[in-house]
Amino acid sequence: MSSPAGSEARGARRAAPRFDVPSVLRLTELADIVVPFAVRVACELRIADELATGPRDVDDIATAVGAQPRSLLRLLRALAARGVFTEVEPRTFGNTPLSEPLREDHPLSMREAYPLIPADIEAWARLDVSVRTGGSAFEHVHGQGYWEHMAERPEESERFDGTQRAATRLELRTILPAYDGWGSVRTLVDTGGGNGAFLAGILRRFHGTRATLLDLPHVVAGAERVLAAEGVLDRCTVVGGSFFDEIPPGADAYLLKRVLYHWDDEQAGVLLGNLSAAMRPDSRLLLLEPVAEPGDDLNAGKLYDLILLTMAGGGLRSLDEIERLLAPAGLRLARVVRTLMFPLLEIVPAGS
Repeated sequence: MSSPAGSEARGARRAAPRFDVPSVLRLTELADIVVPFAVRVACELRIADELATGPRDVDDIATAVGAQPRSLLRLLRALAARGVFTEVEPRTFGNTPLSEPLREDHPLSMREAYPLIPADIEAWARLDVSVRTGGSAFEHVHGQGYWEHMAERPEESERFDGTQRAATRLELRTILPAYDGWGSVRTLVDTGGGNGAFLAGILRRFHGTRATLLDLPHVVAGAERVLAAEGVLDRCTVVGGSFFDEIPPGADAYLLKRVLYHWDDEQAGVLLGNLSAAMRPDSRLLLLEPVAEPGDDLNAGKLYDLILLTMAGGGLRSLDEIERLLAPAGLRLARVVRTLMFPLLEIVPAGS
């Protein structure tokens, strides 16, 4: 038998929806899947690079990028309608402020940020599974975890690395200037630092710092090439291994950038315990990742949280939740440094 309260709620009169055409049009724009895929194809074909010297006829562009002219025309007109490229005269297209960052030579190039990875797309098609169960849609679709999948597929792993390189360019521009402690770090361990792109940015700016890059062997396979290209390989040691096994001890600072939120509380506790064991009494742990915050304000973390849910099964934590993880590991939060992207948490041994 249903409760009186339940019956009353079901019987309550619903307010009539407002006749609001602008909201419907805005919803149509937000729910669109055409433009996101079209942008990714434009990145694959490097169209913005082809237009770097000025507008070109679609037939010339098609020849340069290996596309069918009529199909490419349809793609470019759809994107131009959204401000990505512009049709300056019939069948002739040029870059716009929105397409310029899709050039490879742009200082904040986003060309690699939007790859077409079929495995990812198949997982997004089952986001409903993640919302219903709390589990990873990627694992539901592919029968294995995201990182295991990537470890077996070097080409897809390289595409994923490209998305991280694009994010790193933004992070370096926003996070490095916000924290006043980089200059005092003489030895740094980037724990789970991927291919070393962010670490290279630190070393390039702070010449007195030496560093160790730690990540899984297949992840750091190309790290020496990245570090060498930035001219900092001579100040960096690359270690292929798991931070769940051992972390190089005795550094001034340990960096953990967009790593902790991939793991549940038990695994995150193990990682923090390993970091605590490696740290000196005067060492610092610099935790860089979005933090869960209530309210309607837009921040990158709220969107990235859905990526974690869908792909890896992780999730953002609030500051309180992070502090509860730190205590058993013998660590405490010393300060929070706000940046234009996400906060930097400076963490120290509990007794310091």
